[in-house]
Amino acid sequence: MSENKVNKGMFNVSNKPDTYREAIALAVLKVNPSTISLIKKGKSPKGDIIEAAKISATMAAKRTWDLIPYCHPIPIDQVLVEVLLRQDSIEIAVEVKSVWKTGVEMESLTGACIGALTIYDMLKPVDNTLSIGSVRLLSKSGGIKDFHEHGNKEIKAAVLVISDSVASGKRIDKSGKTIVDKLLKDGVEVIEYKILPDDVHLIEHNLKEFCDDSRVDLILTSGGTGLGPRDVTPEATHNVLEKEVVGISETTRAYGQRRLPLSMLSRGLSGVRGKTLIINLPGSVRAVSESMDSLFPGVLHAFRMLEGHGH
Repeated sequence: MSENKVNKGMFNVSNKPDTYREAIALAVLKVNPSTISLIKKGKSPKGDIIEAAKISATMAAKRTWDLIPYCHPIPIDQVLVEVLLRQDSIEIAVEVKSVWKTGVEMESLTGACIGALTIYDMLKPVDNTLSIGSVRLLSKSGGIKDFHEHGNKEIKAAVLVISDSVASGKRIDKSGKTIVDKLLKDGVEVIEYKILPDDVHLIEHNLKEFCDDSRVDLILTSGGTGLGPRDVTPEATHNVLEKEVVGISETTRAYGQRRLPLSMLSRGLSGVRGKTLIINLPGSVRAVSESMDSLFPGVLHAFRMLEGHGH
């Protein structure tokens, strides 16, 4: 089958971290002004349209994935529905909140649509002028893009691949190149890429050189974080750090543990020396890729904090 005929289907969001997300949609139902008066008097032929709309909009938001084929089934944490009676219209506002990998704009839009259709169905016996005037997204927020900004500062990085086998030429480095590629995609300039053996003094010397002399903003190391007799990257990093940032390493391990139950064996550290952020990453390509997915671009906010801008 040719590529242009392949149905791509749902996007793969397995590499995305969970973040808080919310969206608000609004549907406007045009009605005869006399119908508004009828509703206020409690004479709607099929009962309370406001409560019915709230229930139907909530149910629709929760079942969006079942109605729209390429929407993911997501955990919905809250659905808020407000029905407002205007002079010649009824507004159905639906707000949806979730902590997950994708946005909830489709859930809010679906809820608003079904809420409007429910009211349409309940009022059609008494109003032949009914029409759904518009359904639109009012706002949405959440996701890693909200944390992409790191000020006007141009971030310069160094990548250290720490491996006896790679340093000796027995194995070709792939993890370090993965880091470089991902940094470039996030707008980070990589000014140094270096391969070192598993030597604590050599690792420590290079870390200090990049922090104190080259004054790079970010150092990412790959390899030497496990339990093997030659795994000494965390020890070298510990000797260099002035402040440890435990949350960064906790995040990479927690993210990886959900995908492979061996991430807990990584001993990587993260922290700051001067104004340089140092992060130890594992040595495998998969672990490096997942760690980068879990950290970027949110971790770039650290540089605004290091400049004194706080949170």
